[in-house]
Amino acid sequence: MLTHGEFTRSPGTMASQQPQPGGPMSQAGLQQPTSIQQQQQLSQQQDFDPVHKFKMLIPQLKESLQNVMKIASLNLAHNTSIDNGIQSSDTSVQRFDKSLEEFYALCDQLELCLRLAYECLSQSIDSAKHSPNLVPTATKPDTVQTESMSYAQYLCMIKSQISCAKDIHNALLECSKKIAGKGQPQGIM
Repeated sequence: MLTHGEFTRSPGTMASQQPQPGGPMSQAGLQQPTSIQQQQQLSQQQDFDPVHKFKMLIPQLKESLQNVMKIASLNLAHNTSIDNGIQSSDTSVQRFDKSLEEFYALCDQLELCLRLAYECLSQSIDSAKHSPNLVPTATKPDTVQTESMSYAQYLCMIKSQISCAKDIHNALLECSKKIAGKGQPQGIM
């Protein structure tokens, strides 16, 4: 266990954390809360990032697969010894179905992470295709670029997309009514 003064650091981090000569200590005090906020934001992003979650689940999956194989081999050896009459069936063994179920649950989580990552990627591609120019946000005014569109232009584009979607919806409704009208039998006179 390390005491208060003992801890290990890499050589690069020691130099960066020492106060600079001639630099005021108040600046270091101001930078510390922002680094804590950045770490919190980074951890929140990692919680929602499906690729990061996928990377974190891979070691668990490997461990679960090893556990499944170990339990399967122990059960196989136990059943073989019972079949050969060496051992009685009274001894308890670990349940293979529970370990296999845990493995499948991890596989399902990995599949969901991959599907979510794919959906995020496809939405990003669609967004870039249908709205290639960025709209500057109030929270990030420093990212304003020359090719970005104004908010009024963005609203105009969104309104045109909404009207196009309504036109498609109305066209589909008319087609479904025509199809439904042709499919009904005529009244007998």
